[in-house]
Amino acid sequence: MVCYDICDDTRLRKVYKIMKGHGQWVQYSVFRCELSDRERLQLMTMLQKVINHRVDQVMFIDLGPSGHQDQRFETMGRPLATSPRSSVII
Repeated sequence: MVCYDICDDTRLRKVYKIMKGHGQWVQYSVFRCELSDRERLQLMTMLQKVINHRVDQVMFIDLGPSGHQDQRFETMGRPLATSPRSSVII
């Protein structure tokens, strides 16, 4: 899964065009991709040339095979914001 938050419309269109060639559009700024290691590195290289690393973010989420419990998050550009875990009762 590749998700992105791009702060400029021109860069956003460029990222969308790159992503369109590498995966299936799921929803706004989210693509489902089945990539080999080599394809993933090629995609990352293409995106690195387009994004502004200070304000944009591209997140690669390795969902693994079906039934795989561990998920790995990897971002480019702006770091992944973490929030403290807490319980919410509704």
